[in-house]
Amino acid sequence: MYLKELTLHNFRNYARLNLTFESDMILLVGQNAQGKTNILESIVYTCTGRSHRTSRDREVIRWGEDFAYIKAVVEKRIGKNIIEIGLDTNRKKMININGTSAKRLGELMGNINGVLFSPEDLRLIKDGPAERRRFLDMEISQIMPKYFYRLQQYNRVLAQRNDLLKDINRQPSLIKSLDVWNEQLALSGAYIIFKRNEFIEELMKISREIHSSITFGKEILDIIYKPSIPHEGGVDEIAKNFLEILKSSEQKDIDRGITSKGCHRDDIIFMINNTDTRIYGSQGQQRTVVLSLKLSEIEIMERLTGEAPILLLDDVMSELDEHRQKMLLDSIGKVQTIITTTDIRDVSMMDGRQYEVYRVDNGNVWRQL
Repeated sequence: MYLKELTLHNFRNYARLNLTFESDMILLVGQNAQGKTNILESIVYTCTGRSHRTSRDREVIRWGEDFAYIKAVVEKRIGKNIIEIGLDTNRKKMININGTSAKRLGELMGNINGVLFSPEDLRLIKDGPAERRRFLDMEISQIMPKYFYRLQQYNRVLAQRNDLLKDINRQPSLIKSLDVWNEQLALSGAYIIFKRNEFIEELMKISREIHSSITFGKEILDIIYKPSIPHEGGVDEIAKNFLEILKSSEQKDIDRGITSKGCHRDDIIFMINNTDTRIYGSQGQQRTVVLSLKLSEIEIMERLTGEAPILLLDDVMSELDEHRQKMLLDSIGKVQTIITTTDIRDVSMMDGRQYEVYRVDNGNVWRQL
């Protein structure tokens, strides 16, 4: 999968931008706050329909304007995809896929796949469970659009169940209708848990090998899935356990007015040599875990979709020592990679690789010959 064209209109600090890429390695070079990350953000939009930096579309629209537009053209093994996204302060988000309007955001998933690696990804280790669930959900959704729909369904049912729990405190007779929401939550949640567990098992298998190579065999990485619902067995068995746990925790949920068990409580623990990396790992170890995960994502996506994703490296090369830089560049092979950096000298292991260099300065981008 190769990004061939990118067009922006009123996106962040870009009034208009048209880029055409020819190689599988692209360097975006410029000082901080000039717009390098904005370009990567626009590509993430074409993958997921959302920003990785904000939950509010309005924030990406250029100051003083009412709309923004993104267009990406990618070449795949079987043809090409053209994705267009329109963001308007007064209208619903518009998504076109090969000239056809998408009715749901889930239709976008899988048309362009990307893996983003930035210094902020250390939050995956350091922050709370919500950050790790977000990581799981975005990666699995790109591979399996059905997962994205089930996740949306789960979140809708969860919100309705929580509203009902609060209402039951004021009107106890409403408890009769709780069974319906319990069943719906268990059904959609069981699928999510099953797929998360499946993905984590595959992720650990690949990332453990990569992590061992980066650390010269000194560290063993384990990824442990910690759901609040037993995840052994198939979807039906998980749904049965889910429903039983919801029933047993009903009174506690009513008292608190919130659902205490379910996918929205899941977490992942990253262990190095049987030690929790979030609590006891050094920053170097945490960074190596994230690097191992990102390289694993590339392999999983290619294996399951038949297409290598686009790799987006946002100012991470300067964060890695020479050994980790080499591991990263050696591992990506012919994966199209777009790298942002403040100094081209930070990319010290580029010898022998063909690449394009674009200078970025205050919303202006030009190719350096």
